[in-house]
Amino acid sequence: MKKTIIFVVFAVLSAAAGWQYYVHHESPSEKPRARNGNSAVAVEVVPVKRGIIRDTSVFSGTLLPSSQFTMAPKVSGRLEKIMVNIGDRVSRGQLIALLDDDEYVQQVEQAKAELDVAKATIEENVSALTLAQREYERAQGLRKKKIVSESELDAAEAQYLATEAKRKVLLAQLAQKEAALKAATVRLEYTRIRASWENGDRYRVIGERYVDEGAMLNSNAAIVSIIDIKKLTAVIHVIEKDYPRITKGQGARITTDAFPGKVFTGSISRISPILEETTRQARVEITVPNSSQLLKPGMFVRVEIEFDRHDNATIIPLTALITHRDREGVFRVDEKTMTAHFIPVELGIRAGDVVEIASPTLSEPIVVMGQHLLNNGSTVLLPDGKGQSPSGKKRSGKPQSSEG
Repeated sequence: MKKTIIFVVFAVLSAAAGWQYYVHHESPSEKPRARNGNSAVAVEVVPVKRGIIRDTSVFSGTLLPSSQFTMAPKVSGRLEKIMVNIGDRVSRGQLIALLDDDEYVQQVEQAKAELDVAKATIEENVSALTLAQREYERAQGLRKKKIVSESELDAAEAQYLATEAKRKVLLAQLAQKEAALKAATVRLEYTRIRASWENGDRYRVIGERYVDEGAMLNSNAAIVSIIDIKKLTAVIHVIEKDYPRITKGQGARITTDAFPGKVFTGSISRISPILEETTRQARVEITVPNSSQLLKPGMFVRVEIEFDRHDNATIIPLTALITHRDREGVFRVDEKTMTAHFIPVELGIRAGDVVEIASPTLSEPIVVMGQHLLNNGSTVLLPDGKGQSPSGKKRSGKPQSSEG
C-alpha cells in the first residue's frame, strides 16, 4: 500500500515539473519577441487627420426682450374698458384702455366756465378803462383852461391808473384760467391710455395683462406690459477664465430645446465691466435678430462662442498624448519596422476629445492605446482583428525589429 502511494506522488510531481519546463521554454514562434529579447507591445493606432478645429465655449443663458415696459395711468380711476390682451400686436399711439372719465370731464367744463367768466370780466374792464382814460384826458384839458382844480385832475388820473392796473390783474387771471383748462384737458386725456414709445419699430406686442375691466386703479398701477421681440437679448454669465477672450461684436451661435437642430445667430453687444464678487462671473449680452419671432423671451438657450479657428490643422485624439521623460508628445509607428518612436509636440487648439498639433508635422499613424507601455524604439504589435495597418498593407501578425 505504501509503495502505491509513493508511486502516485512521484507521478504527480513529474507531471508538474514537465509543465513548468514547457511554460518556460516555449518556442519563439508561439510567443512574439523582438530581437532584443523584449516582447512586442500590442497597441492601437489611428491615422493623423487634417481638417477644421475650433476653439469654442458653450454658455447657458436666458432670452430677454430688447425692450420692455409697462403701461399705467397717470391718474386714478375705474378701468372702464381694455382693448388689448396678451399676444396682441399694438402700434405706437394706439388706444389700449379707458378709465371712467366723468369726474375729469366735469373738471374740464368747470375750467371752461371759469375761463369764460375771466374773459367777460376783462371785457367789462376794457369799457371801464376806456371811460377812465377819457375822463383823465378831459380833466387835463380843463386844467389847462383853469376850469378844474389840480385835485380833480389828480383824482381822474388815479382812477385811470387803477382801472389799468386792474386790467393787468384780470389778464393774469385769464392766463391762469386758460392754464387750468389745459391742465383739466390733459387730465381728461390721461383717462385714455395709449401705447407710447419713442424709438424702434412701429409695432410691438402685449407681453402681459395685469388687470381686468372694472378694477379701481391708482395712478401708476400697471395695466399691460409691451415688449419688442423682433430683436432679443441673450444674457449669459462668463467665468473669469473666459472673460478676457470675450469682445464686443464677437459672433455667437444660439440653440434652444424648443427648436432642435435649428441654429440662430447673434453678436455680443454689451459686456459688464465687473465680475460679481460672489460668483466671479460677468454678465454678457448678445443681440439676437428675431424677425421670424420664433424665439420668445424667457426661453433657455445655449450660446456657443468661437474664440479661434484653424481650417487646415493637424488633428489627433487626446488619448494619443502622453508625458514621456517630462515631455509631452505622441508615439508614432513606423509601419516598415513596426517600431514606435516618441515625438515631442507643441499643442494648439483643444476641442472636445481632439487636439491640434501645432508642430512638428505628423503623417505616420500614432498610438492611441498602449503607449504607456512603450519606450522609444519599442517593437509594437497591431491587433490581428483589424487585418490591415492604417496604410492599408496586410500584416502577418508577427513583430518586426528595426534590424529586419
